[in-house]
Amino acid sequence: MFAKFEAFMNKVFMPLAHKVDNQRHLSAIKAGMVAMTPFTILGSIFAILPALPNMLGESNPVSKFILNNSAILDLPVTLSIGLIGLYACMCIAFNLGNHYKLYIPGCITLATFAFLFLVADITPEGALDLGNLGAKGLFTGMIAGLLSVELYNFCKVKNLTIKMPEGVPDFVSKSFELIPTSIIVGGTFIVLRFLSLSVFGELPPQILTRFLAPLVGSMDNPWAVLGLNFAICTIFFFGIHSSVFSPITRPIMVTFIAENIAAMQAGQPIPHFFTAGASSAFFGFTGCGISIGCVVACLLSKNKRYKQIGKVSLFPALFGINEPILFGAPIILNPIMFIPHVFGGAIIGTLPMFFMHWGWLNKPVFDPPYVGVFLEGFLTNGDWRTILANGLQLVLAIALYWPFFKIMERQEEAAEASKQAEETKNIFSSEDEDLLGDLDLDF
Repeated sequence: MFAKFEAFMNKVFMPLAHKVDNQRHLSAIKAGMVAMTPFTILGSIFAILPALPNMLGESNPVSKFILNNSAILDLPVTLSIGLIGLYACMCIAFNLGNHYKLYIPGCITLATFAFLFLVADITPEGALDLGNLGAKGLFTGMIAGLLSVELYNFCKVKNLTIKMPEGVPDFVSKSFELIPTSIIVGGTFIVLRFLSLSVFGELPPQILTRFLAPLVGSMDNPWAVLGLNFAICTIFFFGIHSSVFSPITRPIMVTFIAENIAAMQAGQPIPHFFTAGASSAFFGFTGCGISIGCVVACLLSKNKRYKQIGKVSLFPALFGINEPILFGAPIILNPIMFIPHVFGGAIIGTLPMFFMHWGWLNKPVFDPPYVGVFLEGFLTNGDWRTILANGLQLVLAIALYWPFFKIMERQEEAAEASKQAEETKNIFSSEDEDLLGDLDLDF
């Protein structure tokens, strides 16, 4: 049955996954969302600062400095998380423009113009309202970045450009080349804004928010996240990287962390648990599949090969890198390890998110960089109970992997014993036996 399932995955799902992973628009979105990581980290750090006076008291110098300079300390949050939709649009346009080998400054400026035309809202005082430039405008920014570059590429292919004579500097030639493109892109997005306001009475970010609400809201359900994590563990077991899901999951994670930070700033309850930091710290605890259980089992094994694999795999696993154990044990494509890696990895990896959903753990407000297990989980929400949650994951992973590993260990020992018996029986190589046979000796 496993062989049939493996054949199905290799024949049907793996080619599909590779096509999705290499699709130009999805690749541009994935790369653009990854580029948002520094902004979410920066915004998270400065969003935490206003909470320090409550923790340390208001009389010490640090708290006084924070309280006296709150306006400037809030600015990094506004200019990072608060403009995340704009930055995502620019990064997506950059990556898709690179795919088409287009003039990158033109791609970015056209995408920015298109995005602002769809989201710009002017206050009664005549100022630009930044509300749609952040998480609310993230999905609009993705569409604007893709569509503007596609229009640019269409104009390029159809020669809808102005050709300058030879000898004109390249930057001047590129600028004039963009004039017809700018008119076409600008006209397209002017029409889109007009239709949006005329037909629906609101701007595209509000329309997309309502349209995508079921998809985005589903990730506030830990059972839906469990299903997603089960799918990730399954494809990882067959050697397909989980990045194929990034174009769908990453924008939701960025939206959720931005909304969590905004809620924390406003003194409101934190709404979401599904963020990049939480997923990395809990579902990615020691790597996809919570493979630390297999690492510990290898370290405790009497088999020399497995013990050596455990030693090599331990340190990388502490930083979420589990390729040494995945391919060394192996876990990948090993029928014995299917249940602990896929079912165990999904359930144990999602368990702390259930705790957050139930209110047993604080929800995340920070997407930390890779700093190692236990510490990474603590940094996501500053809750010491996350360390206990990671400890529970460790115990459950060892308990789950152990019986399956012992089956694999016994098979390895039987194979080694059979090989050793065969080598003892045949002390001469085949070449030696042929040579002795040619000598025709009586003994």
